[in-house]
This record gives sequence, C-alpha cells and structure tokens, in this order.
Amino acid sequence: MSTISESELLAQIPSQLFINGKWLDATAGKTVDVQDPATGAVIKTIADASPADGMKALDAAVAAQDAWAATAPRVRAEILRKAFERVIELKNEFALLMTLEMGKPLAESLGEVAYGAEFLRWFSEEAVRINGRYGINPEGTGRTIVTQMPVGPSYMITPWNFPLAMATRKIAPALAAGCTVVVKPATLTPLTTLFFAKILQEVGLPDGVVNVFTTTSTAAVSDPIILDQRLRKLSFTGSTGVGQSLMKLATENMLRTSMELGGNAPFVVFEDADLDKAVDGVMLAKFRNIGQACTAANRIIVHESVAEEFAARVTERVKAMKVGRGTEEGVTIGPLIDEKAVAKASELVADAVAKGATVATGGHAIAGAGTFYEPTVLTGVTPGANILTEEIFGPVLSITTFATEEEGIRIANDTEYGLIGYVFTEDLKRGQRLIEKLQTGMMGLNVGVISNASAPFGGVKMSGIGREGGAEGIHEYLSTKYTMTPNPFA
Repeated sequence: MSTISESELLAQIPSQLFINGKWLDATAGKTVDVQDPATGAVIKTIADASPADGMKALDAAVAAQDAWAATAPRVRAEILRKAFERVIELKNEFALLMTLEMGKPLAESLGEVAYGAEFLRWFSEEAVRINGRYGINPEGTGRTIVTQMPVGPSYMITPWNFPLAMATRKIAPALAAGCTVVVKPATLTPLTTLFFAKILQEVGLPDGVVNVFTTTSTAAVSDPIILDQRLRKLSFTGSTGVGQSLMKLATENMLRTSMELGGNAPFVVFEDADLDKAVDGVMLAKFRNIGQACTAANRIIVHESVAEEFAARVTERVKAMKVGRGTEEGVTIGPLIDEKAVAKASELVADAVAKGATVATGGHAIAGAGTFYEPTVLTGVTPGANILTEEIFGPVLSITTFATEEEGIRIANDTEYGLIGYVFTEDLKRGQRLIEKLQTGMMGLNVGVISNASAPFGGVKMSGIGREGGAEGIHEYLSTKYTMTPNPFA
C-alpha cells in the first residue's frame, strides 16, 4: 500500500468546481462539508455550486462539443488509455480516498479501483470501433449509408456508493463516443470524482470536455440544465423515485436517458445447489460494499430442504465478520453512509421480527462514533415483511423459504424491480430455465458477483432503462443517422 498519510492525500484533492478546465470557487461562495462516516469527522470542505455554476458547466460542455466530436477516435482512445494507466498508478490513493469518504474496507476500495479503471480501458478500445454500414437499397435505386454520431452534451448524476466506478462507467463511454459531459457526484462522496477530474486534466483532456460540480441544491441546479435545449442526454444512477422525476423533466426536450435505478435482488438457492458455493456467493452478493449496492442480494430465497443448514453456515460466517473503520486491518464491514441508513436498517429488521422472523445474529445499530450497524442474519422471514419489498442498503441478510421451482420463481419475480437475480443450482437445465424466467436485466448463475466492464449492466421494470458497460454501453451516447444517396451507376 501507499505510505501517503490521510492528511497528505486529502491536501491533494481539489475542493473547487471543475469547469472549462479551471478550478473555480462557487459563485455564491457556499461550501459543503464531506464527512468520514466511520468517525463523523469533517475530512474536506468543498465548493457548493449554485444554479449559475451549473449553467457555466453546461456552457463549457456545449462550447467544447463540436471540437471533441471532431477529434479523431484514436486521440480520444489514447486519452482514456492514459487515464486508465494513471488511475492504476494511483490505485492506493484512490482506494484510501474512497474508504475515507464512503467507509468501505480498503480491500474493497482497491477492488473498485480495478473495476472502475477497467471502464476507461474498455471504452478506450471501443472508441475506435464505432461502426456504420453501407448497402444497396432493395429496389436498387440508391445506396444507404448508416452512421453513428455523438448524441451531444450529456448530464450525469452519480450516486455515493461507488464513487469511482459510477463516474468512469458514465464518463468513459461518453468521451469515447465524442460527447462532452457535466457530472454531478453525490455530495456525500464527491472527492473521488474531483480527484478523477484532476487526473483527466493531467492526461490532456481538452478544456470543457468534462465538467464537475457538487451541490446541495440538487433540483435548483439540475433542473435548468435538464430543461436546457442544448443538453441532449441524461444519465442517472440512484433511487427509482428520483429517476422517475428526472425522466419527466427529460421528456420536455426528448432527451436520451439512461436510468440505473433501485433493485430488490433475489438470491435463489435450490435443493441441489452446492452449498459451499452458495454460501460463498451470498457473502459476496449481500455484504460487498457493506450491503450498500443496487446489486446486493436483498431476498435470500432458499429451498426448505436445505434452509436450516444454509442459514447455519451463513450465520457462522457472519458472526466472524469484523466491524470497524475501513482503514483498519482485517475489517470486512465498515460504516453505513449516514444515520438515515442506520435508521432504515433498524426499522426493517424490527418490522421483520415483529412479523415472525428470528434474529440469528446481529440486529442492532452499534453505539458510539460513526454510523455502524451489526452484520445481521434473519431467518424465517414471512410474507408481508417490508424487508422483502424494500431495498435495505445495509448488512442485513434475510432468509425466506420455498418448496417448488415454480414457487421459487414466483417469489423471486414478486417485485416491481428487475435489476439482477442470483441462482444457485447444479442442474444445467434448471439454470437455463431460470435465465428465461427470472425477470431481471442481469443474472448470476452460481456466482455472487457479476459486474464487469465488458458486460451490459442494467435492469428491467422499475430498475431502469438503458445499459452501461459492454459493447452496448457506448451506444447510449450515439445517435443513428441514415442517409440515402442515388444509384451511382444510374
């Protein structure tokens, strides 16, 4: 690991708005404090943008759009590649910064650096593979030319739970496609994105192509940007409710939208599952990022014949987890992001217990500094418990049971969400059936982690629209243009 101290690292992180290649104070002079959730201490005070600052950022993106779109794909690719290499060089600094502002253990932060950086490398390779086609129309009277054009200036709103990966997953395909961007990171964890903007500047990204601001006046700053006719794309990751509101605004100018919204992931364990694999898988799917992930397993649905053994094995593993500040050696569960998250976890656990569930381990907030909640296992969760319908975003694993494949599928699909599902079975045909029957945009078959830069990430139903990552990801920032020309031989 890097020997850089926390204070030395934080001194390197910009505290201003990044607009048109310059670091600027907020017009109104307002600031906002960023806290370490493990201690409650303020670690950095940064600029708090006003609506005027937001429009400056959009102005810069609009002004830079034509030149960036005309920049050779290879040049765009090389900038992204240099950014990838620089992020990897600074992996320890990025990891420590994420642990400080978000709370996840350092080992997980390092994993996010590798994952987040991979979007830069992947889309550097996709930038030079934006293809069209040429052909003879069926009547033979002309020629059709189909090209892919950059959508244009894009506004990106990122969440707090994966500060680097959520930024690179949006910024990288946009830049590869030839789009300029305005980025608003969450005020709870803005420092990683500001640090990344500094890296983009270092590797030669032209002024105005990426602009970053933070604000506590989200609607007042964002709404005018979204309603401005010069903006052509909106990408948001966050709650379904906020996503619905943003989509309504986006219809005013028919913006292209990408929405990665809430999840309520089922984790289905069949009677023929390899329980060693299933337990390993659920520990990853549930407790990665302290359970604060839209892909987190929210409903553990286990066949009644193996439920008792599965619960015993999982409980033993959970009891061994170490809670603490993410910088401490051996810690596997850090703090939740804020007091609201702790309160929600407490409320959902209490509701489940009141409706018949049993607490096998954990079940309480941890007193003292920081926003910690015990890693928890609930067994015997009954229909009607709120934890089966609400995304908990915390380290609480709830187990319910089923008797038949049909019942398991019905329970898994009994949600308005459809982001991801996990299935553990050694029956190949059953696995194939679940691929077709599970109503989700993604599925893990005998694996507990599926996120990969080369694969399309996204959901169905109320979990959103569009895809990020993979070959599909760059097309979210491209517009198809068709041209007819005369038959050159006529």
